[in-house]
Amino acid sequence: MSHYSISELAAQFNVSTRTIRYYEEVGLLQPKRNKSGHRQFTKKEMTQLQLIFRGKKYGFNLEEIKEMVLLFEEDPTGKEQLKRTIEYGEDKIHEVSKRIQELEQMKNEMEQFLQVFHDELNQLEEE
Repeated sequence: MSHYSISELAAQFNVSTRTIRYYEEVGLLQPKRNKSGHRQFTKKEMTQLQLIFRGKKYGFNLEEIKEMVLLFEEDPTGKEQLKRTIEYGEDKIHEVSKRIQELEQMKNEMEQFLQVFHDELNQLEEE
């Protein structure tokens, strides 16, 4: 089994070692330690980090990510993890869709204001 050091994983994911230690502190990762106390990360932790960073990219909070990551520990078939991920994903899509609508409305309002300002400027320049 391949083992990776914390610095190797940090370099691979382009994050600080502190970030990885933080994920360990909050229970997202549980690397083994060698006889001298150094962390030994395996393919499992590498996969968990991929899930963590993917979750962060899509706006999930750490508690949601932790639940999804740890569900796989409880159910190695992955069914429960998939069910929870789908549930969170559907909620996130709804949240993003709502935010898109809000941004579209803001854009439309800004365009209307700009048109009013252009019209006012044109009137002032004609005087």
